[in-house]
Order: sequence, then structure tokens, then C-alpha cells
Amino acid sequence: MGMVITAAATALPDASAPASVVDLAGRAARDALARAAVPASSIGTLINVGVYREHNTFEPAMAALVQKEVGINLDYVADPEPAAGFSFDLMNGACGVLNAVQVGLSLLETGTTERLLITAADVHPGGDADRDADYPYADLAGALLLERSADPGAGFGPVRHYTADRPTDVEGYLDTGTMGRHGRTTITVRREPGHAERLSAFAERAAADYAQEIGIDLDRTLVIGPSTAADGAGGRGEPHTAAPVLGYLRAMDGARRDDHDQFLFVSVGAGPSAACALYRPEGW
Repeated sequence: MGMVITAAATALPDASAPASVVDLAGRAARDALARAAVPASSIGTLINVGVYREHNTFEPAMAALVQKEVGINLDYVADPEPAAGFSFDLMNGACGVLNAVQVGLSLLETGTTERLLITAADVHPGGDADRDADYPYADLAGALLLERSADPGAGFGPVRHYTADRPTDVEGYLDTGTMGRHGRTTITVRREPGHAERLSAFAERAAADYAQEIGIDLDRTLVIGPSTAADGAGGRGEPHTAAPVLGYLRAMDGARRDDHDQFLFVSVGAGPSAACALYRPEGW
């Protein structure tokens, strides 16, 4: 049995309040559950892969807060199912969603869970990316709901990772030397000139290597790659960890089975590192 995407959703901040990872991820997750018409109690595992958070919060785990926001297994007495409501953070930058897919494939193979929810949300530490001209990413969240499929030809193929043989030219960090009393609302993102072109070329090489290794026809494959803008989702700046979710929704909105047999997810980010995974929607 393969692991298929049964629903996906994105969420944008409310302009009347500072952006919040927990709120955005929770709204995207609830929207995905509503589209699939399944209750929160049916989620066995939640993996959160967002990197940038309001107030630079790292503890407690964002996944636990998102789990509470979505309402997954909040009462162990009323819902004592041991396989329900397990959640954790998994951070690997832009490749986080595909890392979570890889973990999900292993969980399904071992029978640990039947339904997996992945959330990816990034917000500026100050709560509004539009106020920081040097911050490149959009305040944006995405969610993927995954579950087993009886269709042996559907779902995700193997996830592969690639590392470039050069130093990274993009970093996000808290500059403790200059943050002063505003450290909780600031972040420094350093990107060398031309990094976008270098990451794009690296993504192309990773996709070509993956296609050769797995043996797929790229002419019949729709590539869901890194996006440089969150337009269509209403956000300013680039989508970061939620980019694969946004790309999938765009692909499903315009893809035709007569033109493509499958999708190829390609993520690339700091490291430089890339991740690729083949995907065939159920019924294709």
C-alpha cells in the first residue's frame, strides 16, 4: 500500500493581528481535515516542520501546540487510543516536508499509524514579514493529510537527499551581538548574491539524478519545485517550508492526466541540500 495525499491546505495571517505559527498551522490543518471529511481524532501522528516562529520560540515543541490548536487527542481518558495524537517537530529547512514524508512512509510500513498530518508554517519573529524588507519569506502555513491507499500504484516513491559540494550561501540566525532588547522579534537572514540561481541549478541536478536513479520519464512528470513567490496564496515574499504544499495545490489545480503521469517534488535550501520524491495521485 502507498501513502497518498488525501487533502492539502494553506493559511495566511489575519491582517488585524500579528502572525502566529500555531494559529496558521492550526487553520491549515483544520481546513485539510475538513476537506477530507475526517475528524481530528483520526490523526495518528502530527509532524511540524516550520522553522521561523513568532518571538523566536523553540520550546515547547511547536508540534504539541499545533496539536492542541487542532484538537487532536486532548483527553487521554476520553480517547485512550495509544496510536493517536503523537506529535513532534522535525526541522530541516526547505526540505522539511519531504523529510516528514520520509518519516511517514516508515511509520506506515511499521503499522505505527494509519493517518499522518504534516504542518509547515513560518512567520517573522516580529509577527509581520511585510515590516522587514530584508526578510525574504512569506508568513504562510501549509498542511498535508496523508494516509494509506489500497491502490498499489498510487502514493509517494522513495525520498532521496542530495548535498552540494560547496559552502552554504544562505543562513538564518539570531544575531546575539546586535539584537539588544529586541532579540525575540528579530532575525537575520543572509543570502549571497546569485544564490537563487545556484539553488535552482542545484535543484535541476538533483531532479535529473533522481530521475535517472528511479527510472522515470521527466517528459511525463510534472515537477513541483522551489517557488520564488507566494502569489496565489496572497503572501509577500517567498514560501519557505510550506512551498511543497502550495506547489501541490497549484499542480492539482492545473494538472491534466493526459499530459502527466505523476509529480516530482523537489525541495532545495540551505546546506545547500535538496530532497526529491516521486508522487502519483490516487486514481491516476
